Amino acid sequence: MSKITAAITAIGGYVPETRLTNFDLEKLVDTNDEWITSRTGIKERRILTEPGKGTSDMAVEAVNEMLRKRGMDANEIDLLIMATITGDLVFPSCANIVCDKIGAKNAWSFDLAAACSGFLFALETGARFIETGRYKKVVVCGFDKMSAIIDYTDRNTCIIFGDGGGAVLLEPNTEGYGVLDSILKTDGSGREYLHQKAGGSLKPPTHETIDAREHYVYQEGKTVFKFATTNMADVSTQIMERNNLTSDDVTYLLAHQANKRIIDYTAEKMQLPPEKVLMNIQRYGNTTSGTIPLLFWDYEKLFRKGDNLILATFGGGFTWGSIYLKWAYNS
Repeated sequence: MSKITAAITAIGGYVPETRLTNFDLEKLVDTNDEWITSRTGIKERRILTEPGKGTSDMAVEAVNEMLRKRGMDANEIDLLIMATITGDLVFPSCANIVCDKIGAKNAWSFDLAAACSGFLFALETGARFIETGRYKKVVVCGFDKMSAIIDYTDRNTCIIFGDGGGAVLLEPNTEGYGVLDSILKTDGSGREYLHQKAGGSLKPPTHETIDAREHYVYQEGKTVFKFATTNMADVSTQIMERNNLTSDDVTYLLAHQANKRIIDYTAEKMQLPPEKVLMNIQRYGNTTSGTIPLLFWDYEKLFRKGDNLILATFGGGFTWGSIYLKWAYNS
């Protein structure tokens, strides 16, 4: 019997219409377009501004697009995994809400929280469910409404993040395509450098925590940058070595879109030329769990069956990792 692997067979994505440009941010904090662009590569980001709309609403748009592309009904979904740190509610899970909104009556679902690494962690998890042979159609979403937890008076964080994400469908494959290997890591000692101070069980919401603006993203940028640069590059080169891949063998690098300098460093360590490094950070900024699925969505038409893709990420907590994926279809 041929080995079962989990292959991506359809993609959907969504970003809100509202654009927050660097010039808009110049009016909010002490910064400018040149400073932001030179340090991050970001020119604008998308923000979900419609009242009463949350992460699930963005995910519904992407999953429905994915279903249309695949020509399947929501009731065919066996499992939906939502990678997010900005679910609509503390509970129930955002995945549960998405399934209800799309009419996926036969699916079970859950959320997975790993900050910016969430999509890769969820992709690996979904792939394992496919590989067992028990499930045939697993949807993996990566979405965040980061504008909900960003302090727009803090120039260290408000320039970085945006809203949006994407969804992929995983199905069984016996031809050697799909998720072939992964290296995923966590180090909880990094939490002091990138976290949200209040809102959890350790420090529940109070008037004091709200007044102290502790429900927003807190980041010590230099420490995070140094750790991310080293570790994302390390796991990406390790996964190449483990699978006997040279830079010539790698078709594209899809790296977490947090900072162009981190992506460039990773590509340099992998000895990849610029044309093999996919980026859209200039348009969307850092959408946390959404960056890699948005790369899939933006560049889907580039991919050809058999392409070797390296996915790489780094997130708060700390979390980081890399996945080797062989593309399964011609767009």
